[in-house]
Amino acid sequence: MPGAATSRTLLILGATAAGKSALALELAQRRRAEIVSLDSMQVYRGMDIGTAKPSPAERRLVPHHLVDVLDVAEHSDVAAYLDRVRRAEQAAAARGARPILVGGTAMYIKALVDGLFEGPAASAAIRAELLATADEHGSAYLHEHVLKPVDPATAARVHPNDLRRIVRAIEVFRLTGRPLSEHQRQWDEQDAQCAYAMAGLTMPRDELYRRIDARVDAMMAAGLPDEVRALRDKGIERNPSAAQAIGYKELLAHLRGECDCARAVELIKRNTRRFAKHQLTWFRKDRRISWFDVTLFADAAKLADAVEEWLEGGAAMTSAPPERLK
Repeated sequence: MPGAATSRTLLILGATAAGKSALALELAQRRRAEIVSLDSMQVYRGMDIGTAKPSPAERRLVPHHLVDVLDVAEHSDVAAYLDRVRRAEQAAAARGARPILVGGTAMYIKALVDGLFEGPAASAAIRAELLATADEHGSAYLHEHVLKPVDPATAARVHPNDLRRIVRAIEVFRLTGRPLSEHQRQWDEQDAQCAYAMAGLTMPRDELYRRIDARVDAMMAAGLPDEVRALRDKGIERNPSAAQAIGYKELLAHLRGECDCARAVELIKRNTRRFAKHQLTWFRKDRRISWFDVTLFADAAKLADAVEEWLEGGAAMTSAPPERLK
């Protein structure tokens, strides 16, 4: 269990639908803090409902960074994202505010905490070949039949829908003759003195899946299909990363006539559960995370009390990593 975290920047992480944003908002108001989003899709303007983006009212209560900074057809990468995170942290500190980082994009969090593997320069030829294969067979085909045989460790970390990272991992292997996971082996050497106090939110699997299903239903009722339709008109399909985001990918397929709406909703729920499993697979390995079982607290305020006690040197409510999801 990590020790007192008073002097370190708070980083709240966990699976989708675990309650990270509510906790961050509660703590930010108490601690005169500003929130820095670590969600790779909330950067895009117009991707609001499907990313559970903080509402305008919430953003008036507390300044939020890395929300609505790119048009949906623009591309970003991990290095550019991390640069924005660091600049946001510095800007908050310059105003005398504490930054609170919050999100569930596991690879971005890992790169922020432990450093980024730069790797070889991109190969246009290799990428064109792999993207053509993905266009014909899908990203899951590349994941299963091209990436997994040469780099099973990276395949276990990267979601089958994450085309950009699948392509990059295959590209690194072809250019260097070594799997990306081998290049990133230094990530297994966790720096106990990292600059972040990491609070992880967890809960029993059945409750998490119930929350995921309810959240998807609420998103549909709030107008997610109309949001996706508007984003299609703005060029979301020109951005592979944004177009592969869960909720958007399935409804874009529905709009193309590939499935009916009920099937799209079913796929969104299934893929969100798989994404939650993928997130926790990453997070379980990190011994620096202190875990809090959300179901032990009546509301976000009570959870925030426990996190503040932990930041001052107390114990987290859950000492073990979250259970494996199935």
